[in-house]
Amino acid sequence: MIRKTRLFTPGPTPLLPAAQFAMAAADIHHRTPEFRALYTRVLAQLKEFVGTSNDVILLSSSGSGAMEASVSNLTSPGDRVLVLSAGKFGERWTGIAKSFGCEIDLVSEPYGQTFDMEKVKAALKPDTRVVYMQANETSTGTQHDVKAVAQLLKDTNSEALLVVDGITGLGTSTLDMDDWGIDVLIGGSQKAVMIPPGLSYLAISERAWARMESTKNPRYYFDLRKERKNAVKGESAYTPAVALIAALGAAFDWIAAQAATTDNPAGNLVEGRKKLVHNAEVISEMTRAAMVALGFKLFTESPGSAATAVYAPEGVDSGLVVKELKSRFAAIITNGQGEMKGQIFRIAHLGYFDYMDMIALIGAIEQVVVKSIPQLKASFGDGLIAAQKVYAERTA
Repeated sequence: MIRKTRLFTPGPTPLLPAAQFAMAAADIHHRTPEFRALYTRVLAQLKEFVGTSNDVILLSSSGSGAMEASVSNLTSPGDRVLVLSAGKFGERWTGIAKSFGCEIDLVSEPYGQTFDMEKVKAALKPDTRVVYMQANETSTGTQHDVKAVAQLLKDTNSEALLVVDGITGLGTSTLDMDDWGIDVLIGGSQKAVMIPPGLSYLAISERAWARMESTKNPRYYFDLRKERKNAVKGESAYTPAVALIAALGAAFDWIAAQAATTDNPAGNLVEGRKKLVHNAEVISEMTRAAMVALGFKLFTESPGSAATAVYAPEGVDSGLVVKELKSRFAAIITNGQGEMKGQIFRIAHLGYFDYMDMIALIGAIEQVVVKSIPQLKASFGDGLIAAQKVYAERTA
């Protein structure tokens, strides 16, 4: 049988064809009027996609670079910060903050769980300078309550800035930066915007910009003030990833076109973003329903729409599902990370995934289950029927 490789991973995600074409044609020098026009347009589109009136800075780095920038620019050695950690990427915040000499207070929950606001409130100190957290902990498929944390900071009159890793949250869930009071919201190119790795972006509040003027940690390439200053001129501080920026503009055009109307055939990026989120929500619900119908147990009680994490049955290494999907169907899903490797597998829903993709993957998982995991006692069609019912209900 012919096997067509398909990514179902939470990053990199499948590439948008229009973005690939844009990259191929992006033979532009970055200190020219042509590039300045492109860069200015993409930065404006980023504000619409994030949904903010704040300035958005674009970096040539992975999302981890933007995470580091949000520590180096907003803290001084010895500053007290609060990290909310419940997975591999929450642990990354701790590692970065430690590298820059911060005093770390930690609210840590087991993988797959989310945060009790009373514990967060108890850990918040009068001298806490920044709170760092994830919107979606992709290592576990868990969605955290960013709005509740933001409201807690308001209710306690805390001076702490709220920094949110929205790398897999943007485009898969509702994140209202301005209304909730998020100070820095981070995104990445290889996620819901459907282009290759290599770009990260940060939407930054005026409170956070003001904080940068007094902080003392070293920064050079990741000096966000340099990027803001140059962005006004339509330039980046250093050589940008030109082809990726062209791809990002094409992706935003495509997302906007999903909300095209007769009166506005180019579409609307704000409405297109909402459709992108709705798509992720529907196919994630389809997947969760299918996995339960096949006899699997879901890993988290607070699932997000970026990825679904599923326990392997007792006595079965989750790598079995990962390996059989790849060897038999060229479908790429991911194993668990950190302490959950071998215990869970993860299926992504962010970006360029649709109904047909998920139906095909669920059918392939049924083949793996019936052949290799007989203890689940599943039959062909169990997962597909459950997914079909969800799709019918959510798109009626």
